[in-house]
Amino acid sequence: MTHGKETRQSVLNDRHIALGADMTAASWNDMPVPQNYRTDPYDEVTAVRTKAGLIEVTALKMLNVAGPDALKFLNHLLTSDVSKAKTGDSHISNIVDENGALIDDVLVYVDGPNEFRLSHGGGALEEVLPAVASKFDVTVKRDNDVHILSLQGPVALEVLAPHTPMDLAGLPYFRHQKTTLFGKPVSIARGGYSAERGYEVFCSAADAHFIWDKILDVGKDKGVIPVSWSSLDIVRVEGGLLFFPFDMPHGDTTPWEVRADWTIDLSKPDFIGKKALEGKKGKERSLITGLEVESDRAIEPGSKVTSGGKEVGVVTSTTYSKHLMKSLAMAQIEPVHTKLGTGLVVHDKGEWPAVVVRMPFYDPMRLRTHPR
Repeated sequence: MTHGKETRQSVLNDRHIALGADMTAASWNDMPVPQNYRTDPYDEVTAVRTKAGLIEVTALKMLNVAGPDALKFLNHLLTSDVSKAKTGDSHISNIVDENGALIDDVLVYVDGPNEFRLSHGGGALEEVLPAVASKFDVTVKRDNDVHILSLQGPVALEVLAPHTPMDLAGLPYFRHQKTTLFGKPVSIARGGYSAERGYEVFCSAADAHFIWDKILDVGKDKGVIPVSWSSLDIVRVEGGLLFFPFDMPHGDTTPWEVRADWTIDLSKPDFIGKKALEGKKGKERSLITGLEVESDRAIEPGSKVTSGGKEVGVVTSTTYSKHLMKSLAMAQIEPVHTKLGTGLVVHDKGEWPAVVVRMPFYDPMRLRTHPR
């Protein structure tokens, strides 16, 4: 989370302020975000885990990519092979520099053979785009009109399905489709940042108030409530979901070091950073690792991790999960110390015993998002 000058504004700020949010307190990606509402973030977590929570994630930056060379451009830019994705797929990828260092994470929405939307966080994607795009017959335009409403939780499907003509129940995970919702044109994607079944609704700024209000109105009897970013951070840590760049502390962290091997396709033709990634594979300085800490509170990110008095890693993201009744931490740990069951010590205003555990902490088999 960054604090500073805001250059983008959501039309839903008034809704967040009415819910008690201080829209001057925090921003991300150059946009103010509702870090907290009047409601307790842990009550909001309970809603997401048992009913559903409505979260605005318009702070994600959206880019429209089109043109005869759009696919070639993306395959040169990104670590994955976008040609393997079909129209309607949502394709997770990364972008690295020539040294193989992660500079942003990217979600690619495939809208057609040469039509794509890119969703990205707080990294340097847009800083490198102009020089790369100039070599291809492609247009790249930021979409500052789109607003993104994310409904996450077990009842999300039954709340939305009656109000769209699409077969929402049949939409697989990481697929999206253009349709209408409450009569308004939208694109609905199945996914989210909560480790629950959820849907992200992409709409225009002009329709955002109407759709936000309608989701809360039709979902009220099913327990749907608005959810703040503090709650979102709790559920994403429980779900073992990374946040760029906070879980990449080296400054030149590679995808190998965040266990993102599945986003790299070394078999495709040359792409930015491919040679460096080939050379660094198997030479990881650390690996993202889950820790359960013997503490009754969240550990401070940045805390040192030791083994036998020797520093072996650093804590990156943390929460105290009331849902699991555990202090959870993600950390970058030297590979030799990442075996499940390994005992370590976390240093945060004292020494706290910790043990390496499987991630995600919540629903380790991903049955909530990928029901069998």
